[in-house]
Amino acid sequence: MLIEYGVWVSRLAVGVVFGLSAWGKMADRVGTRAAVTDFGVPIRWVPAVALGLPAVEGSVAVAVLPPRTAVAAALVALLLLAVFTVAVARLLALGKRPACSCFGASSATPIGVGTLVRNGVLMALVVLAGVGSLAQPGIPDGLPADDAAGLAVVAVLAALLARLFGDVAVLRRRLDEQALSTLGAEGLPVGAVAPEFELFDIAGARTSLESLLVRQKHVLLVFVHPGCELCAALARELPRWHARSRDALTIVAVGNGDAAEQAAWGDEQGLGEIPSLVQRGNETALRYRVRGTPSGVLIDADGRVAAPVARGAIAVRELITSVKAVRRPQSAERNGGRVGIRR
Repeated sequence: MLIEYGVWVSRLAVGVVFGLSAWGKMADRVGTRAAVTDFGVPIRWVPAVALGLPAVEGSVAVAVLPPRTAVAAALVALLLLAVFTVAVARLLALGKRPACSCFGASSATPIGVGTLVRNGVLMALVVLAGVGSLAQPGIPDGLPADDAAGLAVVAVLAALLARLFGDVAVLRRRLDEQALSTLGAEGLPVGAVAPEFELFDIAGARTSLESLLVRQKHVLLVFVHPGCELCAALARELPRWHARSRDALTIVAVGNGDAAEQAAWGDEQGLGEIPSLVQRGNETALRYRVRGTPSGVLIDADGRVAAPVARGAIAVRELITSVKAVRRPQSAERNGGRVGIRR
């Protein structure tokens, strides 16, 4: 009996996933068209694909439930996932990371290794649903009516909750964007007390500004985004700069969104020993009045803003150089000597 329940649950799960995907794409038609274009679909086919794709996904979500159409729906779902996975792998190989928008505006994040992993899990689920439907063609008719109906109700409630959380995430992101647009001048004044924060590392542990300042060194917050090509270029330079200034400076990469995606992005760029932290939404960027990425905020050992916001790799490198220039004479004086500054 457990096998029969497993077949029904797997089909319900496929229906929920494809139903949410179709619902999200239809609710965010502008984002869907943009995603279809970014994935390389020819311009003349974009309107048809942007409209037809959610229609097919919605059909799969419905057809995977009745016994007579479950196998065919699973085959179509497997084909869609395979095509999408190949497209994602191709774009990643080319160094491109467009927004997925797989579930509409709630998933408007850049593709990455996590996307491939997620697709692999979904493909396994679809295969399970299809093979199970072939082996048990009478499901859910062979299950007790109350159990089959109860599982279906749970699936519908799970879909509604997932959609609700997605809508909340979209609303929060839009509020952050609106707040960023009304901040006034970018960056906090030099000498202002740096706002405290708590960021999450890739393992889920909390990191505060206070903990970063324990070593009595300057702290450089480098705000990045996984979908930003300039951020990737800057990130690849950070380990080299970090090696040259580790005695005077703590460099921290600050992203936003999913910790696993941030971790994969950091590995891809070779951040190495540089901490890779994640903010929930843009709360830390808002506190420091950072409007875009890549940007750097330098905080001195006393916990005060040490310089205006640095935008771009060159400006961030200049911040690091300025810290080295300041700390080198101080370190020499502690050892009883003096160092002349060449000009």
